[in-house]
Amino acid sequence: MTRPARIAIVTVSDRAARGEYEDKGGPGAEDWLRDVITSPVEIARHIVPDGREGVAAKLRELVEGGADLILVTGGTGPAPRDQTPEAVMDVAEREYPGFGEEMRRASLREVPTAILSRQTAVSRDATLIITIPGKPSAIATCLNAVFAAVPYCLDLLGAARIETDPARIEAFRPKAG
Repeated sequence: MTRPARIAIVTVSDRAARGEYEDKGGPGAEDWLRDVITSPVEIARHIVPDGREGVAAKLRELVEGGADLILVTGGTGPAPRDQTPEAVMDVAEREYPGFGEEMRRASLREVPTAILSRQTAVSRDATLIITIPGKPSAIATCLNAVFAAVPYCLDLLGAARIETDPARIEAFRPKAG
């Protein structure tokens, strides 16, 4: 039997890290994942303050700890403290800009400010890191737009295998032969 996929959700928020604001992004992302993924997974949620160095340090720690997939929610807008994309690039070995492009395209159908989003995806070692918005409805929009590619990307990186409920998201894997 293969091991369960290890998924980390990192909420980036000064206020949530101080306990002044209820984290809705982390639970929203976890609910979405549990609704879609059918294979065994271990999901851990973390909250860190905004800021490039702290976010990058947490991501490095999670990669070194064996996370297969990391979803980073928050800190991707244009505000001065929104430095999540910079932190993600500090730990990246490779970037997959198509994730951000598709998430913005899907979000633009719902709100014109989606163009301000700086979503992306990167990998480091066998870990895929995807930045997503902080609002649960926006998280669902973005993950619905890109998640069909995530299981195969994890396969290619050598991460744990993830299976999805095809009624929710049909994971794309090329046919053999």
